[in-house]
Amino acid sequence: MRADALEGGFADPAPDAAHAFRAIMEAMARPGKIHDLVGAAPPAPLSVAAGAALLTLADGTTPVHLAGEADCEPVRRWLAFHTGAPVTGAETCAFAVGTWPALLPLSSYPVGTPEYPDRSATLIVEVDRLAAEGATLCGPGIRETAELSLPETRAFAENHARAPLGLDFIFTCGAQVAALPRSTEVG
Repeated sequence: MRADALEGGFADPAPDAAHAFRAIMEAMARPGKIHDLVGAAPPAPLSVAAGAALLTLADGTTPVHLAGEADCEPVRRWLAFHTGAPVTGAETCAFAVGTWPALLPLSSYPVGTPEYPDRSATLIVEVDRLAAEGATLCGPGIRETAELSLPETRAFAENHARAPLGLDFIFTCGAQVAALPRSTEVG
């Protein structure tokens, strides 16, 4: 094991993971709202927020797909040491991480089944910018409407049309996180 894989985890794992979990759940419960997600220092190209999300959500039983530039040896070693999560293909993952172009096509990921809609993937999408502007969001957790800068709108509208099946999305940029569950309508 290389020394660089040993670094970059939570400094105080229990409280740091609890704070990160709270931020992720708040982001899922309030689509379009941007939260801070700190505590991790993953290797490039992962952002602080993406690293904290993986440290919080992944473990030895959670298959993770690394897409595009995220699929590199430093990230694989870091993920293996800190979470034990197996790296897998898109078709069998619980979580996937990468940029929007690297994560496409969305049809590669599990969307659940009518009996088990929870057996779908959550995509951690690394974006260049997160802002409360752009696409209009409505649905559970949103008082009237919210806005979020999304890489596109059509794919998210199609994903919502499949609910309760579909994918959930966590957007990360630097130390910020926002989420878009499948229950959110995108216009």
